[in-house]
Amino acid sequence: MPALSPVFSPLEARVHSFRDNANFGDYGPTLILEHQLEETSFFTLYGHLSRASLRDISPGQKIAKGQKIGEIGPETENGQWTPHLHFQIIRDMQGHEGDFPGVAHRQERAFYLNLCPDPNLVLGIPR
Repeated sequence: MPALSPVFSPLEARVHSFRDNANFGDYGPTLILEHQLEETSFFTLYGHLSRASLRDISPGQKIAKGQKIGEIGPETENGQWTPHLHFQIIRDMQGHEGDFPGVAHRQERAFYLNLCPDPNLVLGIPR
């Protein structure tokens, strides 16, 4: 996606946490939202955002479905990646705030596949 493309929340949420993970090859500016569907809560992570995306937000802030939550960051801000969005569903944050593993060792594959279901469950992108 081109840098500065808008990013919208697919569901009603509240801000769980955010951080600029500014290391080379990391997520860069990252936002994590918490969602509640009936009795189930889960989280969505948005990585490689612009730094401006982290302005004027605070933990606990309510986010409406479809609300703009930021924009795709340029390489100079997003961990030196080609502009894109890292979107991840997370069942349990395991104590993390503003960050969460996006890659894992092959031996941990089953654990993370269970903890982080297919993001297309929320995105609904035709395959």
